Parts: sequence; structure tokens; C-alpha cells
Amino acid sequence: MGVRIEQTALPGIGVRYDIVTGSGRRIGVVVRRGTDDRELVIASRNDPDSCLASIPLTDDEADALAEILSASMIASQLSQLAEGIAGLFTEQIALGSSSPYVGRRLGDTKARTRTKASIVAVLRGGQVIPTPGPEFAFQANDVVVAVGTRTGVDGVADILAGRR
Repeated sequence: MGVRIEQTALPGIGVRYDIVTGSGRRIGVVVRRGTDDRELVIASRNDPDSCLASIPLTDDEADALAEILSASMIASQLSQLAEGIAGLFTEQIALGSSSPYVGRRLGDTKARTRTKASIVAVLRGGQVIPTPGPEFAFQANDVVVAVGTRTGVDGVADILAGRR
């Protein structure tokens, strides 16, 4: 993966976990000892001990940030995989509340039969649901990950939007 996580004990406070980005910026999380309190911190470029910004995070905020980062990472990895194969595309399709498939099963779409594209995952509330089966029920705000030809994934988007 190529990313190093540094762990630094902060006497009387807790532990700081840092990564150094490709651009040389240092981003960290301070976890306070004896509590679940945590802060997102951004260090000065020239002095890693100098904090430019500190943002306290509630449990829900930390969970939401982790979900956003993990969901986007998985989708990015799928996209990179598809880029390596000529003619194969990966698309993330947001399922709005107006979709005729909200509350209905994946099998009802007949997406694979109709488009030759596959729905390979669904991102829901920061969770990844890999390889959902035909009994899987969609919910509003799901993000559907489809893989196939350009025409195929566009067809899946049209089906989920009720345009086809």
C-alpha cells in the first residue's frame, strides 16, 4: 500500500497516529487515554509537532468519516481494476428516493439480463455490501456499483432511475 502510519505516545494525553501524505502533509488522529475521545489533527508542514488545526470528533462523526473514506477507497479500487481491462467500466450509481426500485429486490431490475452489466456491490450508510443477490432489497440513498461495458453500466443507471 505504501502508506506508513506512525504512532507517538503523548504522555498524559494518549496516542497520536499520523500518516504523511504524498504531498508531505501530516494528518493524524489523537486518541485520548481512558476515553473514546479523538481529534483529527493537521500538523504544520515544517514542524510535525505544531498543530495547524484540531477538530474534535464525536463517535458518530468519526464513524461517518471512516465510512466515507472506506467506501470511496473500495470504489476507487474497483475503478482502478476496471481501468486495467480495456472496455470494462465501473460506475457508482446513486439510488434516489424517486427510483422505482426503492424497496424492491435487485432481481426485479433484471439488470444483468437487460444490460449484460453486473451489480457487484452496494454502498449503504458507509457499509459495503459485496455481491448482493437477487433477493437484496434496495433502499433510498444506496450507491450501486456496476461493472460492464460503457453501454451496460449506462443501462443499469437508466433502469435504476426508471428511464428504461
